[in-house]
Amino acid sequence: MSVRSIAIAFAATTMASISGRQAVSEGFGGLGSAAEGFSVPQPGQLLRFSADHGPHPDFRIEWWYLTANLEAPDGTQYGAQWTLFRSALAPGEAGEWSSPQIWMGHAAVTTSEDHFVAERISRGGVGQAGVVAEPFAAWIDDWQMTGHAAPGSDQLADLNVTAAAKDFGYELRLSATGPLVPHGDNGYSVKSAKGQASYYYSQPFYAVTGSLSLPTGSVEVAGKAWLDREWSSQPLAEDQTGWDWFSLHLDTGEKLMGFRLRDEGEGYTSATWITADGRPDPLPAGALQIAPVRTAKVAGRQIPVAWNIRIPSRGFDVTTRPLNDQAWMSTSTPYWEGPISFGGNVGGRGYVEMTGY
Repeated sequence: MSVRSIAIAFAATTMASISGRQAVSEGFGGLGSAAEGFSVPQPGQLLRFSADHGPHPDFRIEWWYLTANLEAPDGTQYGAQWTLFRSALAPGEAGEWSSPQIWMGHAAVTTSEDHFVAERISRGGVGQAGVVAEPFAAWIDDWQMTGHAAPGSDQLADLNVTAAAKDFGYELRLSATGPLVPHGDNGYSVKSAKGQASYYYSQPFYAVTGSLSLPTGSVEVAGKAWLDREWSSQPLAEDQTGWDWFSLHLDTGEKLMGFRLRDEGEGYTSATWITADGRPDPLPAGALQIAPVRTAKVAGRQIPVAWNIRIPSRGFDVTTRPLNDQAWMSTSTPYWEGPISFGGNVGGRGYVEMTGY
């Protein structure tokens, strides 16, 4: 999302342990803490490509976040996630072990029966992890997201994505069939009534082919993927306790990104309706209405795993179904992330992320 996941672990767990200081507990995972010394998003700044595909070390947190809805030839459904997070102990970059940048990678594969998860953590400056804008490359250890686009073209248009862990792995090829999509006000995405914000854009139009490696063997898959790019320094208000984020591929070819940031009241919602040809329609705060319709016991807690999502102004009304209730990311800071299908006045597939439960 968006305000997406694991800056969390950086802002709270990872940054505190590496710096030897107690993390400030303001907002979920410390993401509402003060951004003193760091750059903060400003309205009216235009996104720059391909430069913005690369890192922004003067901002505190950032991610390259891929989710894929996949299907085998026999119709079996799968989900895959590849995410690289950057978090800064201080603004700016420096060489080798003096770098203040910390990197973390998450990879996952979801089936109807299992949810496989792996995590990597690295210090910046020594080549173990990083991102280059052009020619595009993102990596942590041997987990790779590598671009093959021609010079001068969109560097995210053609990607190879690989990850391997003890029980699973994947090799995926992504080809964009539509444009990059900014969220909010031309990429300036507001996250609270108090004005916290991030820079946020997506590539929601990937066609995917490739293979999964599972304990039962290799599986050829194809499907759709969604890549989120987001960076900020203080994306949450101090009273926001987590979020529910949705990316939906509608059968009509349209897309929807929406999230709710939870607080002690009704929360703060935002959404972008994306036409089939890639034109964004940012919806006003409150236009998106979401409500849980079923919970399940996951990792010892009750998690809402099915949702009703409504946009009354568009007559949009769907209910989601998870591929696997137990899509729990048992990482440094745990969260729920998994593939869904949905039905109602339109069908489709997508992904849900939930933090703070």
